[in-house]
This record gives sequence, structure tokens and C-alpha cells, in this order.
Amino acid sequence: MITGIQIRAGRALLGWDQTKLAEMAGVSKITVKRLEAAGEDIHAHFATVIKVMAAFESAGVLFLSAEAGLGYGVRLRR
Repeated sequence: MITGIQIRAGRALLGWDQTKLAEMAGVSKITVKRLEAAGEDIHAHFATVIKVMAAFESAGVLFLSAEAGLGYGVRLRR
């Protein structure tokens, strides 16, 4: 699963504001604000998180999990 920190980082990589992400994911701007404010522990409907992830992934964002002690992150697909 993703974190609020990754959502903020993904927006930064794409140059999107919260309104743009909300439009692309089909959720409200308030939902985006809440997800981002959650930090590492997102408490939201699974379907909502999937919508946000799908919007990012269709724009080329990859979500990196916390492996080998490196922590989680995001990067753009080539």
C-alpha cells in the first residue's frame, strides 16, 4: 500500500496540485488532503487508494516499497 508521503512526492514529480490529482483519480480534493495528511498510515477505503494509485501509475509514477532498509519512495518510469 502507499503512504501519504508517497502521494505528496508523486504529485511533486508530476507537477500536479491536489486539484489535478483529485480530478485524475476521480476523488474529491478533500480526500486527497486527508490522504496526504495521514503520513505513513492511511486510513481510507481500499477503492479510494486504488483510484489514486491508478491515476499516478497511468501518469508513469512507480511506488517503491520499503526494502533492504532503503525505505519507501516514488520514481518516474522511463
